[in-house]
Amino acid sequence: MIVSSRTPGWTAPQTHYARSGDAYIAYQVVGDGPVDLVLVAELLSHSEHRWDEPKLARSLRRLASFTRLIQFDRRGTGLSDPVPLDRLPTLEQRMADLSAVLDAVGAPRPVVLGFGEGGVESILYAASHPERVSSLVVYGAWPRFYADEEYPVGWHPDVLETLIEAVTAAWGQGGLAAHVAPSLADDERFRNWLAAWERLAATPGTAAALMRIALSVDIRHVLPSVRVPTLVVHRTDDHFSPVAHGRYLAGHIPGAELVELPGVDHPFFVGDSDAVIDEIEAFVTGNRPLPKVDRVLATVLFVDIVGSTQQAVALGDSGWRDRLEAYLAMARRQLDRFAGQEIDTAGDGLFASFDGPARAVTCATAIREAAGRMGIEVRAG
Repeated sequence: MIVSSRTPGWTAPQTHYARSGDAYIAYQVVGDGPVDLVLVAELLSHSEHRWDEPKLARSLRRLASFTRLIQFDRRGTGLSDPVPLDRLPTLEQRMADLSAVLDAVGAPRPVVLGFGEGGVESILYAASHPERVSSLVVYGAWPRFYADEEYPVGWHPDVLETLIEAVTAAWGQGGLAAHVAPSLADDERFRNWLAAWERLAATPGTAAALMRIALSVDIRHVLPSVRVPTLVVHRTDDHFSPVAHGRYLAGHIPGAELVELPGVDHPFFVGDSDAVIDEIEAFVTGNRPLPKVDRVLATVLFVDIVGSTQQAVALGDSGWRDRLEAYLAMARRQLDRFAGQEIDTAGDGLFASFDGPARAVTCATAIREAAGRMGIEVRAG
């Protein structure tokens, strides 16, 4: 059952499939806002694994708080049908897949939101299917990824090819973090999530092939054909996608609005994600979110494992790591269940906040009981 993101017992949405030609495209819908918003996110993805990263899950829930959020895995990645390397999807197929998802969910004219490489597909879709797009938002996007004499922005092709080879050689180990999210490059928990995301999204061969094709597209000639209201959001010090890309897009899409925000990270959910979503909410709804106050009444929960040092010695490094990962995954599911927000983890300690004591106490009890069934004793305060 899909539960609205606005309810206390919110859980990750169910995955469905849309038929597009000879392929099945995995998609999810969450939220019940008055505006349909389809997220055309990263080239490689796994819709269900997105919810395992607290920062990303929080950002998605925020988007779903004022829209009906539609997200999907592109053909060849994640939960959608795989593709052979000699028949990689064309841009036309990818746009047909997007139309198939919109038809399946009954979204005749949504806001199209393109993040990063998804901006290319979103711009093309808005230009070629204006009757199906109410407005367009692109974040951290580009019209052409490679730099040349006519477009001196972005990466040199030789440098990027070296990067792709290095990333795919260590695929499944979270190496992308250093290139796209430098502020979290040394965060072990984030790197572990990203490593799993890489493995679940695609094989190294598929990832390399899709990246090479996707990053070679040049849509500069398409930009003047976009005739829907457009918002361009870009971080000024984006390590992966220089802000000059965003400025070019805004300067060549008729009537586009440009918002520049501080930050070095490329993923919208890393760094000050609220600033990004504030701009999207204001553009989509016409209402700017109320300013955040610097004080809030909250209940804070801390949970740790009793006798963790002794258990680590008894189980050994590998055994203890497996047990700890299983325990933390369980605890995070309980946080989602009771609308808790993970703040941090340190060793076997989990630190979270709630908007009231009842949910915090109930969540602590649920964690204790579930941990007990795993043979783990915990204490909470």
